Amino acid sequence: MELRRLVRGRVDWPRLEAIVRELRERYGREELHVRFLEADNWLSTPMVVDDEWFVKVISKQNSLVHALFTTGRNLGAFSSGTEGFFEHFGTPLEMAEHELEATRRMREIGLNAPEPVEAFEVDGFGVLVLEYLPHFQSLDRLDREREKQLAPAVFEALYTMHEHGLAHGDLRAENVLIVDDDVYFIDATNVSDEGAEDSWSYDLACALAAMEPLIGAKATVDAALESHTPEDLLAAIYFLDFVNIRPDHDFDAAALKGVIGQRAT
Repeated sequence: MELRRLVRGRVDWPRLEAIVRELRERYGREELHVRFLEADNWLSTPMVVDDEWFVKVISKQNSLVHALFTTGRNLGAFSSGTEGFFEHFGTPLEMAEHELEATRRMREIGLNAPEPVEAFEVDGFGVLVLEYLPHFQSLDRLDREREKQLAPAVFEALYTMHEHGLAHGDLRAENVLIVDDDVYFIDATNVSDEGAEDSWSYDLACALAAMEPLIGAKATVDAALESHTPEDLLAAIYFLDFVNIRPDHDFDAAALKGVIGQRAT
C-alpha cells in the first residue's frame, strides 16, 4: 500500500481543489460531493464525484510510471519472441484522451463500457471523466459458479474487440466489471497498430491468466474455445510466461498450457 502511494504520488489538496472547481464550473454545480477511492491503480488518483462521474486525475509522475511500465512490458514482449507493441503517452492529458477514446470506441462496436464524458487539462494534470457505475462487482469478486457462467461472455467480448481492430492491453480481473449480468471493460492501455495481432494474442493470454485462478484451467479453456479457435489459444501460449511474471497475475501457466495442448490436438 505505501509503495503504491509512493510510486503513484500524492496530489496535494490545493491542486485537487482546483480540479474540483473546474468540474463544478463545467457541470454547473454549486457544490460537489467528492469521494476518493483507494483503488489498486498506479496511474491516477481516482475519485467519484456526486455518485455520477468517475474521475481520474493523472499527474506527471503517473505519466512517468506509465513510461516505466511500458518499457518493462515491451521487454517482456521481446522475451516472448515478438516486437514490443505497447506505446507511451507524452503527457498526462494524452493518457486521459486515449482512455476516453478507447472507451468510446468500445461502446461504438457494441461492447459495454462506462459512458465517456470528456478529458481536459488543469495545471498540467490530465483529467478523465467517465460515467460512474454504482452497482458493479469486479470479475474476481463473484462466486465461482457465476464466474464460470460469465467466462464465455468475457472471451466473446474480447473476440469482438479484436474483430474490430481494437486491443485492451491490460486485461485483468479487476478491469472486467459485472453490472447485473453484463460484462464491462475498463482501463484499456495503448498498443501500436503495427503489433495488432501480437497484442490480441497477449490480450487472450491475459484473459486466460485472469480466469484460471477463478474457475480452473479446464473451464477457462472451454470458455475461451466458445469464441476463439485452438490456433488462437496456441498463439496466446507464447505470452503466458511473460504474463506470469507480472505481479498483478497469479495463475497456473503449466496447467493452461497442458489443457490448450490437449484441445489443440
